[in-house]
Amino acid sequence: MKRFLVILATTVCLQAAAQQRYTNPILHQDWSDPDVCRVGDDYYMTASSFNFIPGLPILHSRDLVNWEIIGAALESYPSPMLTVEHGKGVWAPSIRYHDGWFYIYVGDPDRGIFMVRTQDPAGPWEAPVWLWHGKGFIDPCPLWDDDGKAYLSHALAGSRAGLKSVVLVAPMSPDGTRLLGLSRIVFDGHATQPTIEGTKFYKRDGWYYLFCPAGGVSTGWQTVLRSSSPLGPWEEKIVMAWAPGTINGPHQGAWVDTPAGSHWFLHFQDKGAYGRIVHLQPMSWAEDGWPMIGEDPDGDGIGQPVRSWESPFDTAQGDGVPSPAQGQICAGLPSAVWQFPSSGYRLQGGSSLWAMPLEGDGMRLFSAQQHEGYRTLWHCQNLIQQKFPAESFNVGAVITFCPREGLGEDCGFVVMGNSYAGFRMTDTPQGARLERISCEKAASDSTETVQFLRLLDWETVSVNYPAASGNVPQAKYPRARRASVHVRLEVRPKAVEGNVPDAMCQLLWSTDGKRFVKAGKPFRATPDMWTGARFGFWCRRSGESNDSGWADVRALSIDF
Repeated sequence: MKRFLVILATTVCLQAAAQQRYTNPILHQDWSDPDVCRVGDDYYMTASSFNFIPGLPILHSRDLVNWEIIGAALESYPSPMLTVEHGKGVWAPSIRYHDGWFYIYVGDPDRGIFMVRTQDPAGPWEAPVWLWHGKGFIDPCPLWDDDGKAYLSHALAGSRAGLKSVVLVAPMSPDGTRLLGLSRIVFDGHATQPTIEGTKFYKRDGWYYLFCPAGGVSTGWQTVLRSSSPLGPWEEKIVMAWAPGTINGPHQGAWVDTPAGSHWFLHFQDKGAYGRIVHLQPMSWAEDGWPMIGEDPDGDGIGQPVRSWESPFDTAQGDGVPSPAQGQICAGLPSAVWQFPSSGYRLQGGSSLWAMPLEGDGMRLFSAQQHEGYRTLWHCQNLIQQKFPAESFNVGAVITFCPREGLGEDCGFVVMGNSYAGFRMTDTPQGARLERISCEKAASDSTETVQFLRLLDWETVSVNYPAASGNVPQAKYPRARRASVHVRLEVRPKAVEGNVPDAMCQLLWSTDGKRFVKAGKPFRATPDMWTGARFGFWCRRSGESNDSGWADVRALSIDF
């Protein structure tokens, strides 16, 4: 027995001394095109936000494995989107720290390239500055050279420019606010690196490097270009590619180091309805000056993604969901995890026009009159949403609908993507009509399918107005009405052929929060244009009015 205790104690000590490990993905959420920079002991990440506002999310970490959302750099879009422009807007930003300032450069494929900057990454960020107006410029990244000169690399979107698979570099002013000349093509990838894009510009030991993905989002690899000049000519090498049993892609990301001198690469994997989730790979430099990302089991110098590895800072891994900063209010919303799909319904300065946090918990959504082109929820501008947080999760909430008579108002909960499904409460004289709605291929302007579930009785809300006094008559307002429903979403992965599972969703509802009833059969969530599926709430109206009803969302819970 004594010998057993000694062996047991030794085993416990060895386990305690073992290096902590992490498992990919480190962020099982849709953080497309992540870029990261290090300042001292702190790491800051941003990502594509496309048409969603607040845009350019800012995440912070001190160990590269666990992340916290600390804000958003773009609280109102520099060219307001008056309709929902799915998949447009903010593409593949880069974040850099230079001379006391944080810079983010953004390519908008339809408008050009702009930059925002700040001295505090938690915000506020300065107003956007346009470096280039035009179509087709994407994936910009700055480089400040040792001699004081600056450059901007970027790629081209074939859908707008009529040309892709090339890398370009332009001279830039040292303050990073304007281009000093036209971009020039410095690398042609048509023969060996098709669809090369996502440029990330670095300099190390006198060499210039461009880290670029090629081969397509879900089927490609990581390429590195190297030159002794920022304008080339460039050598090329594939430094990481997916292999059987590893993740698909892997697509664009960021090289960072640690104060201790180790090197790491963060990139995304396209996981269908779950979005573009983030992986962390170990990275090393060979004596010949080329990097290798991931692990190299066959010794050919081309890495492949790892499933698990020793943590950069020997810290334990959390649940893969970035936590919002405690008590954070971003653009008038409870936190930066919530976004609208359009900047058309935003006040100057970024505050939210159609949502407000409620005391205690929850938020209030006021009904917004939809634009003339509204046909289904695919076009709804005040649909507040957030990303899928995991492979398996549940969402619960209580929606209380408080409409004004005669405005044609409705509200509800939805899982949104290229197809969508959810609950809708509609104002009728007899009660709040609860329905299950769905729309297949909403991007193609398909019509909704509606299933009636129940008519919910209106509850009359007493409103105490001041009594008449002197010559002031008592105010006359319609008595308030409200109806509530408990909604629940259950999401589970379903294995399919290949590496990416389907996200299967089940909707449930209840009038008392105890007995839940399934609303239809499970359905498969679908990605939106360049983004994963999202869940969210809306409140809208068809009638014109100088005031609005609302929907309160309370008791929101997300569990795994």
